[in-house]
Amino acid sequence: MKLLGRKSDDSEGSRDDGRAEPAADNHHSADHVQSDDTPAGRRATTAPKGRPTPKRSEASRRRGPVAPAPMTTAEARRRRKELGGPKLTRAEKKEQRAERRTIMSERRERMMAGEAAYLLPRDQGPVRRYVRDVVDSRRNILGLFMPSALGLVFVMLAVPSVQVQQLLSPAMLVLVVVMVIDGFILGRRVNRLADEKFPDNTESGWKLGFYAASRASQLRRMRAPRPQVERGAAVV
Repeated sequence: MKLLGRKSDDSEGSRDDGRAEPAADNHHSADHVQSDDTPAGRRATTAPKGRPTPKRSEASRRRGPVAPAPMTTAEARRRRKELGGPKLTRAEKKEQRAERRTIMSERRERMMAGEAAYLLPRDQGPVRRYVRDVVDSRRNILGLFMPSALGLVFVMLAVPSVQVQQLLSPAMLVLVVVMVIDGFILGRRVNRLADEKFPDNTESGWKLGFYAASRASQLRRMRAPRPQVERGAAVV
């Protein structure tokens, strides 16, 4: 048996349910919008890079395929030959070697002649050139160090006598002391002359003195660059 108020209640509940459904949908959409505003949603977006992102096909075409690593030494050698270009004949290799030797000999000759563009860093500058001229214009006791030392060593090896070795050992010590004194005097003289000619010189006296002593200790014909002044010439 149906009651009179029951039907109206059911209809009202159904109408209430119908009105509540949109509210639930609105709540769901609000939750969805709120989830988009979360930090996780912001992390999903990236800042613009200032240039368009290349397509996958363009990126693969630009890089090209990557060759696998060589498995043996012979394969690695073959790859190096292929990357090096076409193989040269024996005559072409000989011509290249001759050309390199010619270029090297020309550079060395210009360096020995004292051209500034071909000098080593230790020999560059007007101060170093002046020091070389001062050293080459005088007779240095340091120039006798190499032949004297070689002569003493030869005598010690050729005459393995105790008496001779006892005499040569003090002689070697005296020779070293004389060379050190001569190098010290030469270094002071070179620094004084260089300061007089180049008042704005910034090189340390120790470097110039050592440079002069090392050049003076070499034989004249073995000095590089080649001496540009004669012995006894006035250097100004």
